[in-house]
Amino acid sequence: MIIWSKPASEDLRLIHQYIAHDSKHYATRVIQDITNKVGILMSLPRLGKVVSEIGEQSVREIAMYSYRIMYELIGDTIYIHGIFHKRRHFKPEDLQR
Repeated sequence: MIIWSKPASEDLRLIHQYIAHDSKHYATRVIQDITNKVGILMSLPRLGKVVSEIGEQSVREIAMYSYRIMYELIGDTIYIHGIFHKRRHFKPEDLQR
């Protein structure tokens, strides 16, 4: 099961809103691509690499475009915690778990 946190859902909304200023079509496509990539985690939950700033095996990330999609594996559940731009200086406390 995949569960999107409120912050991660808000990240998706803000990404769409930002890209839509230039292209609504491309904004929708980026969001679809991100959600499709997250869907792959159902069959490959360890697809992503460990988030180096956190260093826990259960907290992982996958990349899509210029974003880091951060998630956590707890049992059979995948929690999507946030989507962060790669240029952003990420700190462990930025991830709301």
